[in-house]
Amino acid sequence: MQFRVSAFLAAIAVCAALPASAQQVGEVGVDWLGNDIIIEAVPDPKVQGVTCHVSYFERGMVDRLQKGNWFEDPSDSSISCRQTGPITIGDISMGDDGEEIFNQGISLIWKQQVVNRIYDKANDTLVYLSHSRQVQDGSAKMSLTTVPLYGQEVVWTNGKPK
Repeated sequence: MQFRVSAFLAAIAVCAALPASAQQVGEVGVDWLGNDIIIEAVPDPKVQGVTCHVSYFERGMVDRLQKGNWFEDPSDSSISCRQTGPITIGDISMGDDGEEIFNQGISLIWKQQVVNRIYDKANDTLVYLSHSRQVQDGSAKMSLTTVPLYGQEVVWTNGKPK
């Protein structure tokens, strides 16, 4: 019985540390080839009251057949994050590279679409960066948005950083 309780608590801790999951809120067809722009809502798992909307391009079957690149979508994405409720900030990373709050595969194996959160302490602002991670050639395609905290009633569960 003790082992089951420990295993259950460990599983909860692992799940709490995982990046957020997205919920599709829109899909816009852009041409007759079946290509679409997908829009997803991504709540920040450690910052209650902030939701990011991420858009990306999803290739249709005709486009895949025509271009021969079967297994990946383009690296293009866009992001916009806003306050969607009272803000409560949990245990977030204060490092220069911030922390990943969301990722999803955009190719069969190697390419990932990623959202990172960085806290800009000097300007009291949350910075969200959407980009792709590729094993080869990287990607310079990115999008940036901010959520200013100045003048907001923000609750820091571990106290505001000094």
